[in-house]
Amino acid sequence: MSKESTRREREKLRQRQEIMAVALNLFSEKGYHSVSMHEIAAKAEFAIGTLYKFFSNKEELYKALLLEQSDRFDAALFKAIESPGDEIMKLRRYVQTKGEVFQNNAATIRLYFAETRGASFNLLAGLDQVIRNRIERFLHQLAEIFESGIRAGRFHPIAEPYILAVALDNLCSTFLFLWLENPEKHVYPENPDTILNILFKALVNP
Repeated sequence: MSKESTRREREKLRQRQEIMAVALNLFSEKGYHSVSMHEIAAKAEFAIGTLYKFFSNKEELYKALLLEQSDRFDAALFKAIESPGDEIMKLRRYVQTKGEVFQNNAATIRLYFAETRGASFNLLAGLDQVIRNRIERFLHQLAEIFESGIRAGRFHPIAEPYILAVALDNLCSTFLFLWLENPEKHVYPENPDTILNILFKALVNP
């Protein structure tokens, strides 16, 4: 590939990223249905034809935006649980990383959950299944950590590993949704054991 071709590819990538960044801000601020391709183009300072070079319509742009964010979330969470360490260390990294990913991408997450409720749920037909499949794959990977901990004698076999993975994932999500609604009142714990101890320590005092 020539230097000129490389320069053009870099420019196309820059334009696409700028379009997606502007679209994310507008969708998050106004909602998917209240934003037009012309508004995105104007805000990004591109001709409308430039947008249609990358995306055939607004739905395709929206789906590309969510899928790209999903790629980043997926990579960060898998890296957290696949890094070296024992089972407890891996779970601590997972709790910390999920909090960081969620908090650093609050605009995307607000947008996703706003648009996947109610009548607009069909907007994600197909794409939503891709994201659900990724979540399912991750939960099975997380379950392997619990299974390994049980085999090593670190964890009591109080439930199936997959159930434990779902429980932990939902505990983290609950804390994060509370933070999303009121960051000052519901601070996501800096110490991952604040969440993990809900599973690690029994509620009943013997």
